[in-house]
Amino acid sequence: MTQPAVEPAVAASDGEALRAIANEVMDVHDTTYAPVAGIAVRFRGQLRMASDQAYHIIAQGFRGLGYTPLLHHEDDGAAAILAADEVPDTSSRLWVALTLFAVTFLSVLYVGALNEVGDFVPALFEIARGLPFALSLMAILLSHEMGHFVAGKLLGMPMSFPFFIPLPLPPLGTMGAVIQMKAPPINRRSMLLVGAAGPIAGLVVALPLLLLGFSMSRVTPLDLSQPVLMEGNSILYLLLKLLWFGKLLPGGGEDVMIHAVAFAGWVGLFITALNLIPVGQLDGGHIVNALFGDRVAIIRWPIIVALVVLGFWPGGWMGWLLWAGLVLIFGGIRAQPLDDITQLKPWHWALGLVMLLILVLIFVPAPLTIWGEVPPLV
Repeated sequence: MTQPAVEPAVAASDGEALRAIANEVMDVHDTTYAPVAGIAVRFRGQLRMASDQAYHIIAQGFRGLGYTPLLHHEDDGAAAILAADEVPDTSSRLWVALTLFAVTFLSVLYVGALNEVGDFVPALFEIARGLPFALSLMAILLSHEMGHFVAGKLLGMPMSFPFFIPLPLPPLGTMGAVIQMKAPPINRRSMLLVGAAGPIAGLVVALPLLLLGFSMSRVTPLDLSQPVLMEGNSILYLLLKLLWFGKLLPGGGEDVMIHAVAFAGWVGLFITALNLIPVGQLDGGHIVNALFGDRVAIIRWPIIVALVVLGFWPGGWMGWLLWAGLVLIFGGIRAQPLDDITQLKPWHWALGLVMLLILVLIFVPAPLTIWGEVPPLV
């Protein structure tokens, strides 16, 4: 009894054209027509040039025929070029992004006024008081997302527009924004650069705004007869207050009553730290994935445990439990580059390690806590 022949997943004419393109960059040893979903043909051999240069050549040729090239290592040191079905370029609606940005601005504007006024209804009539906070925070968030967007475009990666998430509740008025790579990253270099570009751009705006806000803030005695919402210290935030005000704060019964612009700067640092958590599809996840590849999977559970401990720690922030749940559900999803042969250069490693150091400096173990006497509910 004979086995039925497996019909090739690619037309003969396409197969010949794809092989001719593969021959431009490698000595092809064998060709396999792959009856695997999404993969049409596999060429195996030795590259004759640098892998990043080779991928650029085959990408142009394969995509002209409607295929996406994948470049992988083989166990014996050979390289494999796979022709996969073309990655669909999902649409990204600009009007949706602009509408969400406008709604989020209004949400942050209202919460900024609420932070100043302290009452939900009067804040509507004094909403202009929220402008310093809203303009500052939205500038930080927009710069962060545009950092990703511009870096992706410069590297030839299709990116969605940034979509902002309104949440008209104190103290922030937003859940930040999301942006999506609409195709897998080309290689580890592009994954690292796109992941790092957002936090860098956000910090470039957040730090000057924080210092500007410090110039409009003042150190006052702590009055704990009333409940006070306190922003937590990161290493960097603590040091900046020490340099600006000449003392560790809070301390000695004093703290800085920060201006709305300074609070927006603090929020910018906090959101950047959240994005730099090194797991999953977060910016930090892309960075450590680019640095360490599949080995990075082992840090997911330690991160979950650390977040749970921070959530239950006396004086800690219960929000970390939500983050632990998100990491548990989504933390195993990692981007896989189309070209996994091209390695990082030394300056890429330096950039990646600097980003992890920045995480250490701006991470806030207890972001928001209530100090003082809380009045009884009844």
